[in-house]
Amino acid sequence: MSEQKRKEKSQGKKVQEKSNAPKGIGQGIPGGDNAKPVGPKFNVYWIYLLIIATILGLNFFYGSKKPMETNQREVIYHMLAQGDVEKLVLVKNQGKVEVYLKSTSLGKYSDKLGENAKNVPPNGPHFFFTYGDISTFERQLDEAQEGVLPTEKVLVSYEDRPNYLGEIFTWIFPILLLVGVWLFIFRRISRGGGMGGGNIFSVGKSKAQLFDKEATVKIDFKDVAGLEEAKVEIMEIVDFLKNPKKYTDLGGKIPKGVLLVGPPGTGKTLLAKAVAGEANVPFFSMSGSDFVEMFVGVGASRVRDLFKQAKEKAPCIVFIDEIDAIGRARGRNVNFSANDERENTLNQLLTEMDGFASNQGVIILAATNRADILDRALMRAGRFDRQIHVELPDYKERLEIFKVHLKPIKLEENFSIEFLAKQTPGFSGADIANVCNEAALIAARKSKLFVEKQDFLDAIDRIIGGLEKKNKIISMEEKRTIAFHESGHATVSWLLEHANPLLKVSIIPRGRALGAAWYLPEERQLTTTEQLLDEMSSALGGRAAEELMFGKISTGALNDLEKVTKQAYAMVAYFGMSKGIPNISFYDSSGQSEYSFSKPYSEKTAELIDKEVKTIVNEAYKRAKDILTKNKKGLIKLAELLLEREVIFSEDLEAIFGPRKSHTRTEELVKNMEEGENKTEDAEKAKE
Repeated sequence: MSEQKRKEKSQGKKVQEKSNAPKGIGQGIPGGDNAKPVGPKFNVYWIYLLIIATILGLNFFYGSKKPMETNQREVIYHMLAQGDVEKLVLVKNQGKVEVYLKSTSLGKYSDKLGENAKNVPPNGPHFFFTYGDISTFERQLDEAQEGVLPTEKVLVSYEDRPNYLGEIFTWIFPILLLVGVWLFIFRRISRGGGMGGGNIFSVGKSKAQLFDKEATVKIDFKDVAGLEEAKVEIMEIVDFLKNPKKYTDLGGKIPKGVLLVGPPGTGKTLLAKAVAGEANVPFFSMSGSDFVEMFVGVGASRVRDLFKQAKEKAPCIVFIDEIDAIGRARGRNVNFSANDERENTLNQLLTEMDGFASNQGVIILAATNRADILDRALMRAGRFDRQIHVELPDYKERLEIFKVHLKPIKLEENFSIEFLAKQTPGFSGADIANVCNEAALIAARKSKLFVEKQDFLDAIDRIIGGLEKKNKIISMEEKRTIAFHESGHATVSWLLEHANPLLKVSIIPRGRALGAAWYLPEERQLTTTEQLLDEMSSALGGRAAEELMFGKISTGALNDLEKVTKQAYAMVAYFGMSKGIPNISFYDSSGQSEYSFSKPYSEKTAELIDKEVKTIVNEAYKRAKDILTKNKKGLIKLAELLLEREVIFSEDLEAIFGPRKSHTRTEELVKNMEEGENKTEDAEKAKE
């Protein structure tokens, strides 16, 4: 058997094997014998394309054959005179006359038709022309046919040809335009609306962003520094989702909801990102404002859709950031009725979190910095079982946060991170990140290879006081006033026992301030009356120095007066620290009186409060002025030094007034740490 026959035989076997194989196997048809071939899905845009193609085809085949244009004189005095015209049709609504030639005369006008002879309809009309006036046209036609037998005269037929396509287009085009604009608006409004994308029917869909195994989050608990207590509680929820049997065997239940509460920038959203990165369950992330829409009922619909998706993927975590956007207490808005969109959204959220239907396996994680305005029904156990307070970091926590944010920054050798943690009391995690970034930018602006200690100090000053304005034009008289004002603050704060310790004083304009003094406030939870009074006297030291040295006052003490007035009213009306109204507080921690029109005290009590505030402020001012009077020489020396250098530090005050008599807790902490560092260095040297 030849080689060719062997190949044919082998190919025949293959064909037979394929024909005997079950349908749907090896033929690209899934599902076996009864499976239907999988073809392309139907799309409504195919119909639009088919209609457009049909219109273009009709226009190409039928609309392309048109008569040639000529003029009235040529037709009447040439074609008609030679007897070549078979009939004339006057179309009134189009203002033209169509000319039909005799079949025997077509050859005579082939030169006029030229290349367009094929495009002219064979049965006519072959030519057309526009007329100006019907009566003039009829008169010229009669004159051209004088002496012609009536049977041989070419008569004119009159027609009205309505343009059906144009009329239909005139009616339909505005409707199509309105529908198109309407679709465009709804697509823009509902873009990104959950599963439906830009579909107008997806307006009520949830806008939650889903993070699962495929959508990896690169942040974990290692990236969250300083929030040790909050991390313990959050990690317990993550651990429950990973090892539920450990808790359920003892009869325990995981909290249904956890509310993160704290000032802005303390790391609430960062904690949620870490949960998304650590938990091996689906994580839905959404902002409170995403529920509220311009359409009535959309917010409640999105809440339903969110929890529907969450239940389908249970166990899972739903994170709602800034929940106060929809969780504000109901019935508190005095401008509108109780039946507004936000309250409907909140009602639906309350029902979904703990309503008649079960909601097992869905844990709600929410964050807000306005917990006082949230609705009580939202805060109760069974909805938010736990409230985790994320407060401003203390010294140790700031140290850990600095270590995280300083990893990508090139620092100089022997850089002390502890020093930065001491210099930034009251800074949040976001502020610390901003300090690190600002220091790197300042070092790069100065073309340095490493970020130095001074760059961080400049960054802290930049964030607290604003950008330096060395080129700002200030007269010598104003500069002298500013110097004595800032020296007054520095002197009083240095000599008072409970005032915050001073770091440095500057008369270089920063931001809106013409001068500034930097203090190291004590990190304390309780404040005594003596501490508040010393702080008020220190704040009024600037104005007291102006009056003492110049015999007049300026507007530079506006910020100081505002601060002192608020502190005095807080002492009287909130803390019960005044002699006239002792142990009484009008503070409302629940926030229920936010929209009330009446004060919680009588007019007589209001007069008494004003009197007490005035007494406290006057005593603080008198005290500051007395201190400056006793230490006038030191005040003048300090102001002259400040005018000479523009910036002075605590060492300069110590040289003029001597060391401070008392040490605050913060000063003791810093001093103890420095002593500890020195002991460590001495021990290392001794080992060497």
